[in-house]
Amino acid sequence: MSAPRFIGSEIYRASPFGPRHPLAIPRVSTVTDLARALGWLPGGAYVTSPRARPAALTSFHTAEYVAALLAAEAEGAVSDAVRERHGLGTLSNPVHGLMFRRPATSAGGALLAAEMVRAGGVVMVPGAGTHHAFADRAGGFCYLNDPVLALLHLRRLGLRRLAYVDIDAHHCDGVAAAFEGDREVLLISVHEEDRWPRTGALGDDGGGTHLNLPVPQGFNDTEMAAVRDRVILPALEAFAPEAVIVQCGTDAVEEDPLSRLALSNNAHVAAVLAIRAQTDRLIVTGGGGYNPWSVARCWTRVWGALNGREEPDRLEGAARAVLEGLVWPGRSAGRNPPAAWSQTLADPPREGPIRAEVAARIAVLRDRLPGLRQRVWG
Repeated sequence: MSAPRFIGSEIYRASPFGPRHPLAIPRVSTVTDLARALGWLPGGAYVTSPRARPAALTSFHTAEYVAALLAAEAEGAVSDAVRERHGLGTLSNPVHGLMFRRPATSAGGALLAAEMVRAGGVVMVPGAGTHHAFADRAGGFCYLNDPVLALLHLRRLGLRRLAYVDIDAHHCDGVAAAFEGDREVLLISVHEEDRWPRTGALGDDGGGTHLNLPVPQGFNDTEMAAVRDRVILPALEAFAPEAVIVQCGTDAVEEDPLSRLALSNNAHVAAVLAIRAQTDRLIVTGGGGYNPWSVARCWTRVWGALNGREEPDRLEGAARAVLEGLVWPGRSAGRNPPAAWSQTLADPPREGPIRAEVAARIAVLRDRLPGLRQRVWG
């Protein structure tokens, strides 16, 4: 298997969202800079993302929606009818000068990643992972659904059984809707219960191949390890996918402002490495994450782990300067961030008990694993 590749773009250095928007923080650009400062991103590993053309987007999105997105970027405004019909020009998905080009770049990176792993390999696309967009509607800060586009492209490339694992704090409603009833796509989502978009109930099986695990507030590293070892890995083993996409949103990390989960970034690294051991074709995307230090440290750690890099106990020099230069508009934590956010990559472990409600939900999903194998192979 060739060395992992990292797909990025300079477009992520722009900050098109207003200062009050949760995405008004540097994310992908910081991961790129931090990985380079650590010596973890040599020129041969970095690939510039292409921008997906409108025709490529219509493999999932409707032509009407793509046209509305293009027009909104060009005109800088949307009508009330377009806002109502397509979810553009809202507080979550505002009109801005990159509202087509930026998500189309993320989609282009995801499509390229599918092509790059066709013969085997690992690709990380931190700008991708926008799992809330529907075929004809934006939602949840997502204008295009690049995980769906990548899965469909993998299928066009000849891969039949595919798996999508989502550890973002929010349920992947757009991806789930796209593959409802599709027995050749395994979807596993671990997300906070009673958190927007309030989909992905434990009993929602998507027609048989969706495993949804809503978890309570305070979900800890020990509980995530149990989910990984007792649900995610056995499900992948039973389904035997030909390729896996992992959506690695960092909003499940304790310091994120938009969830109430309590993971450390160790949980993300451990999950991605365990999944990698079960597949020859892996795409790792970004996703949610609204604390700029948490995002940078987590995704950089994941990239380093995929490359077998040994992380330093303490950051110095250029790497530390990248993190010390971050800003977090409108957040009190950004005015006086803890020293550890700039001086380390690894969070301290956040272990704890496996609570009864988590254990019970794990048991429900484990009871479905034999049926999952039969559904695929029967």
